[in-house]
Amino acid sequence: MTFQTESRLSRTASSTGTRTRAGTVTRLSSTRTSVVADSVFIGRRTVRSVSSAIVAAVGWLRETVSAAGWLLLATLIGGVVLGLTLGLVEAWAIAAIAAALLLMSVPFLLGSHDYRINLVLERDRVVAGSEVNGHLDIGNRSKRVSLPGLVDIPVGDGLVEAHVPLLLAGAEHREQLTIAAKRRGVIDVGPMTIGRGDPVGILRRELTWPGTQRIYVHPVTVRIPSTSAGLVRDLEGMPTRDIVDADLSFHAIREYVAGDSPRHIHWRSTAKTGKLMVRQYEESRRSRIALLLGLNDDDEYASEDEFEMAVSAAASLGAQGIRDGRDVLVTASAEIPEFSRTEVKAIQTIPTLTAKGMLDSISAIESSERAMRIEDVSKLTVSTFPELSVAFIVTGSVLPLDRLRAAAIAFSAQVKTVAVRCEPGAEPSFRTTRELSVMTIGALHDLQHMMARGAIQ
Repeated sequence: MTFQTESRLSRTASSTGTRTRAGTVTRLSSTRTSVVADSVFIGRRTVRSVSSAIVAAVGWLRETVSAAGWLLLATLIGGVVLGLTLGLVEAWAIAAIAAALLLMSVPFLLGSHDYRINLVLERDRVVAGSEVNGHLDIGNRSKRVSLPGLVDIPVGDGLVEAHVPLLLAGAEHREQLTIAAKRRGVIDVGPMTIGRGDPVGILRRELTWPGTQRIYVHPVTVRIPSTSAGLVRDLEGMPTRDIVDADLSFHAIREYVAGDSPRHIHWRSTAKTGKLMVRQYEESRRSRIALLLGLNDDDEYASEDEFEMAVSAAASLGAQGIRDGRDVLVTASAEIPEFSRTEVKAIQTIPTLTAKGMLDSISAIESSERAMRIEDVSKLTVSTFPELSVAFIVTGSVLPLDRLRAAAIAFSAQVKTVAVRCEPGAEPSFRTTRELSVMTIGALHDLQHMMARGAIQ
């Protein structure tokens, strides 16, 4: 049966020589369906509701019941089955004990936490081998007593547990924390999770507080004297062998040719020779230091300690260059995709605007067996940043000398190229070949001493 209603919503008239009537009609139809269709609709809605309830219940059980709880539940069901089928009194006793433990665990889940949590870390940047102290403040904001709980704080790959005692309304508790930063890297602290459950660990409820704090663990560095290793150049730049008509470093006087600027005429020489003479200059370039760090642990480094020494050496050189106000460029090998069909060559550039930013980025550097070879890093560095004054190639003891020479050939003859080979325990040495100078250090302080003596000036 169909019901129809008709309503005239508006009626307007306009006069433009003729009279026109316009109206809008809205019709509403309602249809009564059969009993079978209504039953199907109600059945589908009921099935969806039951399915949603089952999914929610399963999710709650998976989050709340621990492995010990599932074991007790299986014991309870098994004891009841054995008691009914075999009539064993022992099975009924075991089932009763399991049921009692499950029921006694339920009250520990009642209620809810209303905590105010604040995690304070003393520092967010430390040097490898040190510790970070902090504290966790927990306050009960509710008007009732809060049962004891446990706060889980993820710290990198580990987990720190802070026990929260029973807190009265408005009470607060402070838990002291110590985070060990033994190795260089980036440590994420959080997000925190507070859990509450029975002492046995049968049932447990958790609440997560979003938010993560980050700790940068910088590599160990040494302070290099600013008067060594070509790190100090005149603020105006470093003179080169290229002769130009205008610069700051005077070279010689030559005869005037058409097109020379009158400003560069040397009048005293002109008066002596009777011919116009002009000054010539050596082109000065802004001192730019390039640091190339190899990351291929398969064919460059003998151990993890050797790689960490190389990272510390590169960080020491870069930090000193930034403190001296030089243009510092730090590049490293990029990881080649494992299933790449074509040859991929790429480098990663470390920000060097500030020493702190550079050390933050270096903290996250990791070695890889798929990292690009140091020879390719040199070629890409030169093609991307051609104007360089000094280049340091920092690598391990496994890399042979011929590959170091191949990496140094990519730089022009005007670039001072130095290879820093890190070999823990080795005798420090320095030698010069036709293409580059090779500095071998057995400890990080060897770099400081050799640079202080001006070994590569």
